[in-house]
Amino acid sequence: MSSKIRVLIVDDSAYSRQTIKGMLESDGDIEVVGTASNGIEAMAKTVKLNPHVITLDFEMPELDGFGFLRWLMKERPLPVIMVSSYSDTKTVFRALELGAADFIAKPSPRASTELLLIQDDLLEKVKGARDLRIEKIELCRDLVQQKPDTAESEADASRAEVRQDIEAVAIGASTGGPAALQVILTRLPAGFPARILISQHMPKGFTGPFAERLNRLAKIPVKEAVDGAVVEKGTALICPGGYHLSLAVKNRNIRVALRDAASGDKYTPSVDVMMAAAAVCFGPQTMGVVLTGMGNDGRRGIVEIKEKGGYTIAQSESTAVVFGMPQEAIKTGHVDKILPLNEIAGQITKAVMKKHG
Repeated sequence: MSSKIRVLIVDDSAYSRQTIKGMLESDGDIEVVGTASNGIEAMAKTVKLNPHVITLDFEMPELDGFGFLRWLMKERPLPVIMVSSYSDTKTVFRALELGAADFIAKPSPRASTELLLIQDDLLEKVKGARDLRIEKIELCRDLVQQKPDTAESEADASRAEVRQDIEAVAIGASTGGPAALQVILTRLPAGFPARILISQHMPKGFTGPFAERLNRLAKIPVKEAVDGAVVEKGTALICPGGYHLSLAVKNRNIRVALRDAASGDKYTPSVDVMMAAAAVCFGPQTMGVVLTGMGNDGRRGIVEIKEKGGYTIAQSESTAVVFGMPQEAIKTGHVDKILPLNEIAGQITKAVMKKHG
């Protein structure tokens, strides 16, 4: 019995289908079991071929990617990796809400050899899908769709005083992270006083709309980080795609210091870089949080935060779409709390704000 990862490619472009097939078949652990040019064909081949993973485009005739994704998540839930153009941010976030596991940005919307630039990312995400638990995606979707009960947290905030032991919360995530971050940020109370720094593995062109989307949903301001901007209390900053988020002290203010990601960097934006910078600036007043994701980004950062006397949290295996990043952080022995996703916002709030009265 073959242990290879069976992949179905769904894309209306013949060029894209063949190029993606060639990239996947360059890895001996992957078998492309079929291709489809529209959602109707994809439904039939999913039933017939029993793939483990599906790569999916969205603009297709007869039945588009959204229609197919809705059917798939209802009838045969499987890990889906979107392959989308840079400009199509609404499609990406809508598909993630419907249950897609991850996405890869096409370098160009036109048929072009530039598509080959995604090969390393594509192979990593398809191979990582073997560790992906589809029921965890469904659990996270349920949490996202639940309207946060903010009445209690707002009342708690009004009866709270700011503690001085946590000044900055550094949060890192990858696969499954957009939904996990939405769950956390929408459950933080208005008036939350600490600075929040976020590195979510995401390409250029997507982090700005992602920040805008979270800003509409959360009680606290959420922005894409801008080089040189003051890191303000009570605001969440998301590192822009293609950069690493570091910090610098200028004119008595802590400011964003963005660094260009190098072509050889394994993780962009880097959770380790951000957490190390936070640990240097805020020392024992730093909290580090590692959420769902493939790989080990955040492992070194968690150690640096803990060695400076900070406080650390990792998402539990029971709720992580991919347990890779949290597991690697936990293995260091430097994680204070291992929590399910629905408890993390409350724990962050307790660590920063102290009830009284």
